[in-house]
Amino acid sequence: MRRSLRSSPPPVVLVLAAIVSVQFGGALAATLIPLVGVLGSVALRLALALLVMLVIARPRLRGHTRGDWLAVVLFGAALAAMNASFYGSLARLPIGVAVTIEFIGPLLLAAALSRRLADGLAVVAAAAGIVLISGIGHVPLGDLDLLGVGLALVAGACWAAYIVLSGRVGARFPRLEGLTWAMVVATVLVAPFGIAQAGTALLDGDAVLRGVGIALLSSVVPYSLELLARRRIESRVFGVLMSLEPAVAALAGFLLLHQRLTGLQLAGMSLVVAASVVVASRPAPAGDLDKGVPATA
Repeated sequence: MRRSLRSSPPPVVLVLAAIVSVQFGGALAATLIPLVGVLGSVALRLALALLVMLVIARPRLRGHTRGDWLAVVLFGAALAAMNASFYGSLARLPIGVAVTIEFIGPLLLAAALSRRLADGLAVVAAAAGIVLISGIGHVPLGDLDLLGVGLALVAGACWAAYIVLSGRVGARFPRLEGLTWAMVVATVLVAPFGIAQAGTALLDGDAVLRGVGIALLSSVVPYSLELLARRRIESRVFGVLMSLEPAVAALAGFLLLHQRLTGLQLAGMSLVVAASVVVASRPAPAGDLDKGVPATA
C-alpha cells in the first residue's frame, strides 16, 4: 500500500487534474444544451453518471436510519437544483463568467464561518469582481443577461448547501454511498422534466456520446481523483487549488467554445479568485472536520 501511494502522482497534481476535468466537462455540457435543452442535459448527465457510480460504489439499502435518508434526500435535491441552475446559466453566459459568479456561494459560506476581518474584506472584493464580470454598472441594462446571472447565483447558493449537506451525508454513509444515493434522488427529480423537454432526442447517438463524456469528466473522474488526493493534502491547500476553478473554466471556454472575456471581466475574475484564496488560506479551527467536497457538478 505504501509503495502504491508513493508511486501515485502528488496530491496537488490530482486536484489540478480534477479541476481541469470538471471545467472541460462543463464546456462540453455547453455543447449538449443546444441538442437536448438545459433539463435534458442535466437529466442525461446525471443518469449516465449514476450508472457508473452504482457500479463503483455498490450502495446498500439496509442499515440506515430515517435521519440518514432525510439527509440524502436534501443532498440530492441540492445536487439537482445546483446542476439545473448552473446548466441554465451556461446556456446564457460564457462558462468562465458562470463559474465565477457561482463561486460566490461557497465563498460566502466559508467567510460566514470565519470571524476574520480579512475574510470580510475578501467578500467585498469578490462582490466588486462580480460587478465587473457581470457587466452591471458599465453595460446598458437592456444588454445584461440578468436571468443568466441570477441562475449562476442560485447555483452558487445550491453549491453552498451542497457543501454543508455533503459533510452530513459523508458522516452517515461510508465512502461514496451517500453521494451515490443522492445522485439517485437528483436523477429522479430531474429526469421527468428532462424527458418532457427533450423526448427522444435524449437517445440520439451524438447526445448520448456527449453525455457520457460529461458524466465522466464532470463526475466520475474528478470524484475519484479528489478522493485519492484528500487523503494526502491539507484542507487549506485543497481550498486554494479549488480557487483556480474560474480561471480554468475561462480557459476551457476559450479552447473548446471560443469564448473570449473582456479585460474588465478578467479583472473581475481575478478579484474573485484572489478573494477565494484569502478565505481558503485561513487556518482550520482545532478539531474541525475535513469538509472537502468534489468540485462543482
